[in-house]
Amino acid sequence: MLKLDAYGLIPAVIQDAATGEVLMLGYMNRESLRRTMETGDVWFYSRSRQDLWHKGETSGNFLRVRSIHKDCDNDTLLVQASPVGPVCHLETRTCFTTEQGEMRELDEDDTV
Repeated sequence: MLKLDAYGLIPAVIQDAATGEVLMLGYMNRESLRRTMETGDVWFYSRSRQDLWHKGETSGNFLRVRSIHKDCDNDTLLVQASPVGPVCHLETRTCFTTEQGEMRELDEDDTV
């Protein structure tokens, strides 16, 4: 059984099924996971909007599910997917790279 957090969410790491590259991190609740499994497209729960989010619904940049795995503690998902277009809202291939394909590194101005 999956372990959801106090808000009913589980983190989902999205990985390119073809390359192994990490594309993004999102959160799922029971309903978004159910829709993901039923439709074959990735659905998330948007913490900012507090609503379901079908990735690609407005941009056309969908994530087509290839497989879903759980980690050893049952509290994180790994979704292997085939991206259709850029994954990041900044129009980059991943949420971890710049337009030039460089990794986004932390610097001294980044605080928690």
